[in-house]
Amino acid sequence: MSDRKATLLVLAAGMGSRYGGIKQMAPVGDGGEYVLDYAIYDAIRSGFTKIVLVVREDILAPIREHFRPAEKQVEFAYVCQRADDLPAPFTLPAGRTKPWGTGHAIRAAREVIDTPFAAINSDDFYGRDSFRLLGEYLTGPECRQCQWAMVAFHLANTLSEHGSVNRGVCTVQNGCLESIRELEGIRRGPDGIEYPGEDGGAVRLTGREPVSLNFWGFTPDLFPCLEELFVEYLKAHGQESRSEFYIPTVVDRLIREKVATAKVLKTPDRWIGMTYPEDLPQVKAEISRLTAQGLYPKRLWE
Repeated sequence: MSDRKATLLVLAAGMGSRYGGIKQMAPVGDGGEYVLDYAIYDAIRSGFTKIVLVVREDILAPIREHFRPAEKQVEFAYVCQRADDLPAPFTLPAGRTKPWGTGHAIRAAREVIDTPFAAINSDDFYGRDSFRLLGEYLTGPECRQCQWAMVAFHLANTLSEHGSVNRGVCTVQNGCLESIRELEGIRRGPDGIEYPGEDGGAVRLTGREPVSLNFWGFTPDLFPCLEELFVEYLKAHGQESRSEFYIPTVVDRLIREKVATAKVLKTPDRWIGMTYPEDLPQVKAEISRLTAQGLYPKRLWE
């Protein structure tokens, strides 16, 4: 990587509704490491110089204690995503406790990021090469104002064996993201990969489709764009109890309006994630396999 610095922003404030628990804190490694530890480890060896974690207030203390050994290797910062962190004059509607989605989570870090940055989910294992690809982009000459990037995975490499998943299927033109279409209920059926169509029948997919797993590369000029679109969103949905302000929707809008571009960095890495509790043994087994191959030490921070 070049002398330019890059930050890793981790969205770790999710509630884990389908998982049924705090999945970002589920141990998967021999030393009690979380999936997130491996992302941070891969980011550090790809040249990222700062880690920012967006968390809920109720897990801030144990998360900070867990990563204290890693703070010897890289700078850490922590911010809390609060549902009442809203631009004036908006206020939290009565009865709402749920935060406002991934766009709101990234916005929570607006005061602590001043370099190009990657944004990831805390419970997804993206793979070493994926961090290398994005790190090289963020610190290279192509990464300029509103010229962002997204790491795209092959759909077939991102499915769970224990239930359906939602994925942002991408249209790519000349190496850049043209649009994202959110498809729900994708699964492996008896005749291949499919999702339910509007008429109730199964729609087939090839498995080669590039999909977004919220692995983005941004520059800090995203934040004023987020603020403007969040205000617009709140005017329309600010009194709702569960609606969310999603970062793929923001990026899709900015691309369509030609405010920004997003280069698509295709990775052959296999995604591993914990959508369902039944995914945990498979994640542990894959981490163990990669550790046995020497790709990771048995205890990451010793």
